[in-house]
Amino acid sequence: MDNMFWIGFVGAAVALIFALLQRNKVMKFSEGDEKMVKLASAIRQGANAYLKAQYTTVAKVFAIVFIVLLVIAFGSKGAMLSLVTPFAFLTGGIWSMLAGFIGMRIATNSNARTANAAHESLNRGLNVAFSSGSVMGFTVVGLGLLDITLWFFILRYAMGIDDPSRIGNIMVMNGMGASFMALFARVGGGIYTKAADVGADLVGKVEAGIPEDDPRNPATIADNVGDNVGDVAGMGADLYESYVGSILATFALSAIAGYGWNGMFLSLALAVCGIICSLIGSFLVKTKEDATQLSLLKSLRTGTYTAAILSAVLAAPLCFVILGTANNCWGVYVAILCGLIGGTAIGYFTEYYTSDNYKPTQKLADASETGAATIIIGGISLGLKSTMASILIVSAAVIISFFCSGGSVSFSKGLFGIGIAGVGMLSTLGITLATDAYGPVADNAGGIAEMSGLPEEVRDRTDALDSLGNTTAATGKGFAIGSASLTALALLVSYVDIVQTKTEEVLDFSLTSPTVLVGLFIGAMLTFVFSAFTMSAVQTAAQSIVIEVRRQFREIPGIMEFKADPDYSACVSLCTKGALHEMVIPALLAIIVPIATGLVLGPTGVVGLLGGVSVTGFAMAVFMSNAGGAWDNAKKYIERGNHGGKGSDQHKAAVVGDTVGDPFKDTSGPSLNILIKLCSTVSIVFSGLIVAFHLL
Repeated sequence: MDNMFWIGFVGAAVALIFALLQRNKVMKFSEGDEKMVKLASAIRQGANAYLKAQYTTVAKVFAIVFIVLLVIAFGSKGAMLSLVTPFAFLTGGIWSMLAGFIGMRIATNSNARTANAAHESLNRGLNVAFSSGSVMGFTVVGLGLLDITLWFFILRYAMGIDDPSRIGNIMVMNGMGASFMALFARVGGGIYTKAADVGADLVGKVEAGIPEDDPRNPATIADNVGDNVGDVAGMGADLYESYVGSILATFALSAIAGYGWNGMFLSLALAVCGIICSLIGSFLVKTKEDATQLSLLKSLRTGTYTAAILSAVLAAPLCFVILGTANNCWGVYVAILCGLIGGTAIGYFTEYYTSDNYKPTQKLADASETGAATIIIGGISLGLKSTMASILIVSAAVIISFFCSGGSVSFSKGLFGIGIAGVGMLSTLGITLATDAYGPVADNAGGIAEMSGLPEEVRDRTDALDSLGNTTAATGKGFAIGSASLTALALLVSYVDIVQTKTEEVLDFSLTSPTVLVGLFIGAMLTFVFSAFTMSAVQTAAQSIVIEVRRQFREIPGIMEFKADPDYSACVSLCTKGALHEMVIPALLAIIVPIATGLVLGPTGVVGLLGGVSVTGFAMAVFMSNAGGAWDNAKKYIERGNHGGKGSDQHKAAVVGDTVGDPFKDTSGPSLNILIKLCSTVSIVFSGLIVAFHLL
């Protein structure tokens, strides 16, 4: 089957051509009047300036890590690290960056166009915003497949490596670069967007009593810029890393399980199949003018569910043809179904806990009647409770996929089943990510509609799209963390297999081992410390925005009377500096802690760390993402006229809850799934160093 891997190029071409066609479709729409064009241009310039500064900072860190990897690889003559690893690391980071950058470019070109289209009809606004999201979704999967296939051909044919196990292990190294870039993008972008959002809401909506995205608010442009650099560029890099990581982990497990080229090709073929199914599903997303939020949600579900069902149907003949009955193809097929069904189920329960069409978020809005404290307590409770569904779904997927794929007979075959379940979960990422990425575009469109003075019905339409976007964004994060848990488990076992081949010692990986237990505690601690750093970063940056907005309200006469313009650039500059300054330490934790733990506790301590960070990180990420999404939609539920509507005490209480949830759902929560996988890939990359030099 190694001569069939060219199909990856076909899948990548289909995805990227469709993304290009969608981009051209969006660009044909008008940006509206001169004021709308000016606002969109300001947001675009701010986003470009931030990403340029971010990539400059990240490039310096990448250069240092690249040199370190080169020294280890060539200094040990490939004994501790493959000579190809430094270059795989570098290309993984570049492709991850490119995925986020392309998504941000189309988003900043779509916001005014969506607002202007919503002026005509709700369906037209959805069409533009979703088409923009499709560019992001299909760019991510297209670039991911292109990257994987290129590296396979380089290793297999240019370098002449004919060992599936060696190719699988080397290609996992590519995921380290993608994860490293994704973590910087998610953390930096998340700090930027939530600092601006919190500052704008606390001073503008709560203290000054002006509407969201009011042009009098000095932080409103920074807030709209943040939607693009955090929720689009950061998310694109994040989901690119998740998509590539799941496929590469299965590559490594295929060799261990004895499936060789066939198992590797199956995961690639599933990804190509998922692209075609996502493309078909995307044509089914449309709505009527009088649509409610529930019918909008149904429209998006029609597209995503259709793609998942088609993928499930086509996966059966793929398994039969590629693996055959002798290799338990039907058991592996059940594992793929576990991933598809599990991903869909996680999406449903995420909607249930975060959409204001359901009781949990409506009850959370009820808590606003007694003030900010009770709505905060209610949101924390809702988020904690929501972890149960996601964890049980993933647990069931792990158990079923393990045993159905032959885990009771061969442990390694069972692990391949878990890995292929992760690929199945993300196989339709093209459309899943499209439904996620359209949300920030709709949010920006609402801001532009407000600032440019478009009629009230336009803002109502963009608010409907934005509120749904909060739910689909939470769903996307659920997919990311669900697949991360499956991929992390696969990478953990891959790490154990690699370590065992590099040492003659009989290593004790049982829970009764002191080093494993200590590693578990360190992994759990890492989740909390990482979350603390990212939350603190938002707090510090947001405080500077609050002070600046208050200063401008106080010192620039005429702002509140529309007689003077605020200094928008000051807030954009503060957010940029704050994000760049605060993002480095959290990102470096994911590299430093696993290596330091390994050098002290040895390989068994690292296994404990990976287990600890995977379990606690999964639960924490679901809690934070769902609590934040529910707080945001509870606020929007009130803004639609419930519990006193806009400007009421209940609304102000909900705004406070939303500002607490902002760093939960858009900074700390979504960064944790990257932390989990980056710790795993770092441990694999530096396994030779840890085996050679450790104290215990």
